[in-house]
Amino acid sequence: MTPRDDWPTPAQGLVLTHFLTVRDVAVSRRFYADVFGGQVVLEENPCIVKIANGWIIMNPGGGPTPDKPETVLTAPEPGDPVSSFLNVRVADIAAFYEQAVAKGARFLTEPLDRKAELRCYIRDPDGYLIEVGQATGMLEGTFADRTDPPGSGAR
Repeated sequence: MTPRDDWPTPAQGLVLTHFLTVRDVAVSRRFYADVFGGQVVLEENPCIVKIANGWIIMNPGGGPTPDKPETVLTAPEPGDPVSSFLNVRVADIAAFYEQAVAKGARFLTEPLDRKAELRCYIRDPDGYLIEVGQATGMLEGTFADRTDPPGSGAR
């Protein structure tokens, strides 16, 4: 099979994709295709959805395999701590927010002004956190206030 523009198969170098362990491939596939305007490249085993210049790859969870011994893949449970999230940058956050809500997306808040950017967060059907942002102040050298971790002693 030769590399195609819609598959994450580089002719040289590399491409970066993001893998998600999902409970229901069809539900997640629909979410990423509808809300983010993705193109379904492969329906299952694994599911691949091309979104803009990146790809989301999805499969159900499972136990260890020879290439990942002692590793179990599971979708997050409600209340699980978040240690990483998908970051999506848009040209017009108000338009994206309005269109996504019309398609049934549920955001944690509406877009908020964070000085450097306008941003909001959404959860996908499995509970994965997705930040949606639009650069604003950072384009003119204005950045968000620094946040120091608790117990760091920084002020």
